[in-house]
Formats: sequence, C-alpha cells, structure tokens
Amino acid sequence: MLIRGLFVLAGAALAGDSRIVLDKPVSPPVWALLERQLLKESSAACERFASKYIDGRGYLLHTPRWGTLDGPDDAIETFYNWTLLYALGGSDQVLAIYRKALEGHLQQYKELRTTKTKLAQDGAYYKEFITQSDWFHTGEGMRGFMFLGLADPNDTLLRARMKRFAGFYMNEDPEAPNYDPVNKVIKSIWTGSKGPMLHKATTYDWVGDPTPGSFHLLHGKNGRGQLVELNKVYDKMLAHCAEYLDSVGDHPLNLASTGLALNAYMLTGEKKYKDWILEYVGAWKQRTDSNGGNIPTNIGLDGKVGGEYGGRWYKGTYGWNFTIYDGEIDQIAHRNTVEAGSWPGFGNAYLASRGDAGFVATLRQQLDNLYAQKKVVDGKVMLPQMYGDPRGHKSTGREEWYHYQPNLRIPRLTEIYLWSLDRKDLERIPAEGWIGYLEGKDAAYPEKALRHDLEFVRATVQEMEEDPTTPDTRLADYLMGMNPAATDALSKLTLGSYLTGNIWTLHARVRYFDPKRQRPGLPEDVAALVEKFDAGSVTLSLVNLSQVETKTVSVQAGAYAEHQFVSATVDGKQTEAKGSAVEVKLAPGAGGRVKFEMKRYANEPTLSLPWEGGRNR
Repeated sequence: MLIRGLFVLAGAALAGDSRIVLDKPVSPPVWALLERQLLKESSAACERFASKYIDGRGYLLHTPRWGTLDGPDDAIETFYNWTLLYALGGSDQVLAIYRKALEGHLQQYKELRTTKTKLAQDGAYYKEFITQSDWFHTGEGMRGFMFLGLADPNDTLLRARMKRFAGFYMNEDPEAPNYDPVNKVIKSIWTGSKGPMLHKATTYDWVGDPTPGSFHLLHGKNGRGQLVELNKVYDKMLAHCAEYLDSVGDHPLNLASTGLALNAYMLTGEKKYKDWILEYVGAWKQRTDSNGGNIPTNIGLDGKVGGEYGGRWYKGTYGWNFTIYDGEIDQIAHRNTVEAGSWPGFGNAYLASRGDAGFVATLRQQLDNLYAQKKVVDGKVMLPQMYGDPRGHKSTGREEWYHYQPNLRIPRLTEIYLWSLDRKDLERIPAEGWIGYLEGKDAAYPEKALRHDLEFVRATVQEMEEDPTTPDTRLADYLMGMNPAATDALSKLTLGSYLTGNIWTLHARVRYFDPKRQRPGLPEDVAALVEKFDAGSVTLSLVNLSQVETKTVSVQAGAYAEHQFVSATVDGKQTEAKGSAVEVKLAPGAGGRVKFEMKRYANEPTLSLPWEGGRNR
C-alpha cells in the first residue's frame, strides 16, 4: 500500500530519500522515560550550578591561582562535559552557560599575575591558549572545548580558535615553535602559546605563588571540608613537585595535542591537519614498534628514543620510571601517565586515517607486553604499572617491571575492542556492566545505569545546597566535584560510545540530530537505545514518548559521519538506507527496532551537520 510516497512495511517504511517511518504504537519503555528524565534533570541542575557559582561576567566564583594542583585547567574542567550533554539532547541553556563560562574563564585567568613563575606573570593565557603547561593538565581543561564542535560546528569563533590552537603545534605561529618537523617531535613536556620549555622547570612553574587565605584543599592530606591556611602548607605543595622538573624532549602526553588538529580538520576539511596528525602519531608508532612495543616516555630533541636520558626509554617526568618521593603526602608515589596521551592520540590517528588498524595494533602490543609480565598474587591477577629502577628517584642501576597492582587496564582494553571490534580483543574484558549488556548478559543494565546517573544529579544538587564554601575559601579544583552534568549512561546507551577520563574524541556508532530545530541531539520526547553492535551493524530502539506529535530524528553513522549506512532492517524486513545519515519519522507514541548494516570508517570525519550538504553528505 502506498501512502504519501512511503511504502508501509509492517508498521515501518522507507522513502526514496532514506527516511524510515515507525508508526507502530508502543507502551513507553522504562528506559526511555528515564533517559528523557535524565536529560531534563541534568540540564536543570546545570542551570542551578550556574546560578550559584558563575557571576554575570561568566567568572567562576573562586580564588584563581596558577598551577597544576588547583589552577586554570581545573576551573574550566568543571564544565568538561557540558557541550557533550547539549550534543546528546540537553537544553539550549546548557550550551549558552558553557559559552559564557568559557569566555569568562579566559578573561578571568588572563587577569591573573604571578611573581614566582614567569609562566603567568602576564596572565595564564596568551592568544586565548595556556602559555605553557603539560598535556595531562592542558587536556583536562580542554575537554569541553574539544566537544564544542559537536554542539555548534558553525561557530566562527570556535573555528578560528581551533585553527589557531592547532597551529601552535604545526609551527604556524613563530612565537610557538613547539614542533620540530624534521625529527617529528614536540620539543618539551611544557608547551603552549609561548612555545616549548627548553630548560628544567621549577616547582613554582608547577605550583604557582603562595596565596593568602584559608581554603578547602582537595590535594595533600587534607580532605574535602577541612579549611586550611594555604601558606602554611605551601612548602608541602612545592615538595609535591620537587621531582617534576625534567622537561626537555617529547613525551606521550603530547599526543593528546592531536585533538586540536583533528577538530580543525573536521571543522574545515583542510588536509594539512590530517597530514600532521598522521605524521606525528606515525612517528610515535614507528618508535614504539621499534622499542619492542613499549611506548617510550621520552624522545630526545634528536628524535631518538630515550634521547634525553642516554637511551633509557622509560625515564622522564610522568614516565614509566617516575617513582618519586611526594613531599606533600610524605610517601613514595608512582605516577606513570603513559596512557593519558597515547590512547587519545593513537585513537585520533585511527579516526583520521579512516580506520588504519596499525594504530590500534601498536596499543594492543603495549598491553600484550604488560600481560606477558602478569603475576597471580593471593588469587588476583596483577600487572606491572612501572618499568625501570624500582626506586626511581634513587637509582640502583636495575631495570625491571615493578609496582604490581590489580589494575588490569580494562578501560584501555575496552577502547581497543570498541575501535577494532575484533572478538579476540574482547577476551580480556569482563562481561559486566555496559559490555555485559551489549553481550546479552545484563538486560537490566540500561535502567540501572540511568537510575544511577539520576541519583548522581540529585546528590550533586544536594551537595551544592549544603556547600559551606565561599568564593574566597574555594580553589579551582573544588567545584569540579559539584558538576551535575551526567553524560556517562546517556553516551553509552544512546550513542554506543565509551568515554574515559583522557579520551577527548567521541568514538561512537551513531549520533542524533533534530532536523526540525536544526540542532544536534535527540529531539524532545524521543529516546534511543543502542542494543548491540558488531563490525558491520548496529541495532537501535527508537521511541517517541509524545502521544500527540510526530517526531523526526536524524540518525548519523558515527559521531563524525565517519561510517556509512548500507541498509536497514525494520520489523524483520530489509530495505535500502544508504548514506552517512538517515531520517527516522516516529508517529505519536510509536517506536521500533532498527538494525542498520553499515561500513565503518568509509568516510572522512566531519563536523558538518546532516542537512548542510558538506563532506560525506
């Protein structure tokens, strides 16, 4: 039967312009009701946060300081997932508040002045980018900005900034020669808009100036809620970073900088950004492969593995052998951050290269190397977390794997599996939680996860209401714990994505847009659930909770249209559904299950909107 040009197929139809129609009424599923409630409450909680902790200028109400313990990166990290919440379907106000907070933050910390370190003597930002810092902290502060293109790719200010910031690492600004294109290295662990630090850092670079006043410190031995006079513990703060001073040479943390070039590429389509990513990450891949599959934690200015430490690939600040004495907590600490930049960077190259499996293979080999050293202690599998001299800061000349812990690198294994979708990569991952759900072993997971995040929103708002601090007693890191935006369950369940602390690129199977309102995210009253996926398909449930209005949602193949739909199966009947995005029309109260066959990494990644006719469209 032909109705208005749509072929009705057992409650579903597909038009010649790749529009699927779901018109079969369904009883509203609990997961769908919880999903919409979470989007609503999380958005409202963000507005509540803003009314209490942001002033009319967009300034965060706290005492600004320079430093990595409680400095500028922490202040803006408070909003790390607000742009993602909006892109999932959060309110327009969430995006508006983030923009206000970003502009206020840049101005607030531009006004900061230091006397103990030159890094912020004229402000923490220069050309709207951090003057110099390490990418562990720079990246934390830029997560919300990295996702801003998901929210509004046509923001001209975003495009200008992303191109400028990427240019700092492509030598397009003579004041920021961070990259050596001959040896393919970023020259220091400290980089930014004023270029690389080519000398040892000072503890003041890491900690900033002494600051009068008492604060609710979250670092050191002082817990939340305890008011401490900062200058009485200032020497301890300096002692925290006493062994953090080696700075020259490349470090895997710098791989996170590729997020800037990737976003610039997806916003503009300019090939130079993609070429730089593949050149830089490709050099890291080559060095790692030649190093037995172990990611080095320092590359010399000459481009050689271990070049700043006589060939010892495991040395360097935040390296494999970064076992130090932390004077702030008066104990030995093991602080290896090798994964914090390498996984984001290699993941960016994987996306930019349209799925070059070699980038994933290098990360897999690193984990294979760790598992080859595993021990079973008291019935628990233990992996080494460090390599080199077990005493780190006091060398005995030994080189070995050490500091065995029950940290089995499950998040890193999960990312590798979700990128490769090779069933062999699933073998080390416990079939529990979200992975268990996707494997058909935990049907109750969606409801549990959504209820958990709703409780998180409620508890966070209650904590805000009971917060005893004032702007003059809180530092930048304090308010990170008050961020009420809940995106974990939503991103897993609606997009099929997995975001851990250091991944700032949205690797996802699908993404949604509202063609009526011309914005990203699920349209009002529409809920979506990724039920399962494999290398060639993804199965979604889509529901319209409105009982009176028809809704249309655009379903995109991949977060950045990097995948391509080939066909769709609705109610057991397969039909054509080609392209990087397909519209689904939902009658009032209707819903259904759609299985999309798809080809992954068939397209160049782009942030252009589905209706704009850009790349892949």
